[in-house]
Amino acid sequence: MAGRGKRKAASRGTESKNPVAEDGKKNRGEKSGVPEELRQEVEDLYKLRMPEDFYHFWEFCEKQDSQNPCEALKSSLGLQLVGPFDILAGKHKGTKTSEPNYLLHWRYFYDPPEFQTIVSGDPETLSHLGYFRDSPDELPVFIGENEAKNGCSVVQMGNNVFSAVNLVLSRRLKEMGNRTQSRGLKELETKLTTVAKKLGYSLEQKTKEMKQRDRKVATRTFHGAGLVVPIDKAGVGYRELPETDGSLKKICKAIVEAPTDEARMKAFAPIQEIITYVQFANDECDYGMGYELGIDLFCYGSHYFHKVVQQLLPLAYKLLKRQLFAEIIEVHLANRKWNDLDQLPV
Repeated sequence: MAGRGKRKAASRGTESKNPVAEDGKKNRGEKSGVPEELRQEVEDLYKLRMPEDFYHFWEFCEKQDSQNPCEALKSSLGLQLVGPFDILAGKHKGTKTSEPNYLLHWRYFYDPPEFQTIVSGDPETLSHLGYFRDSPDELPVFIGENEAKNGCSVVQMGNNVFSAVNLVLSRRLKEMGNRTQSRGLKELETKLTTVAKKLGYSLEQKTKEMKQRDRKVATRTFHGAGLVVPIDKAGVGYRELPETDGSLKKICKAIVEAPTDEARMKAFAPIQEIITYVQFANDECDYGMGYELGIDLFCYGSHYFHKVVQQLLPLAYKLLKRQLFAEIIEVHLANRKWNDLDQLPV
């Protein structure tokens, strides 16, 4: 087994104390008018604290379509506000589902626990936007975009919803060129950028705070968004897997494409060996190793890895004191599907 070394250098730093939250103090001087009780309801149902740009963007969409803010961007951009926005819209009060699971509400096939979907897009590619958190008790570190039909990759789209939607809008304008249909999009772009600048939100795809967070990333993983774990001055907290991303993908491919159950069991041997290393790493407080392997196997997407992911990730999250993420991965593995993601049908 070709190794990449036992431990990352301590220079990768300690865990971020949410650099975007610091940026938030600068960007969110003006509080939105969303009532406190409604804010609390969102956070109680999702067990997550929402950033102020979430509420500001809701008010922006209310001004575009007061009757149905969730579909304010549907005709122009093909985007629909979903997930926690449904709570602001009161959709949960009219659903026919008796016990909706908000941890699964609009959770796409490849969404790791760190990812919280807030906007759905093209139904063909299953594109969607969501907040990405390093820890459930912190504010998001960026907005990510994933196209589930094209794989697990999470693309960073700025540190607020205005930035992410503006990037989608700019992309659409480039696709349309100078056609007359682009006039409506240009008007929307002007409205969106004006409000964002007035409120102090950055429209950059990669902010200074996001770059600072990149320096604290221990490993990129298959989804590319990176994982941040606490690493002390001695480098304890993370050690590299004994396989490169490329070789690990080859191992996964051999397992998934094995012609027989016997061949598949044999192909699993390298994974079992890595799990032994993970157990040693956990004993020595290098919790990031099992975290990385679990996320990589989850991202590969095959049901053949669900049992191993179930063995690795909930434990990793609990060791990292990220209990909510452990709950999310457990319920997601038990209900992992491509469609029918809305937990609040009416």
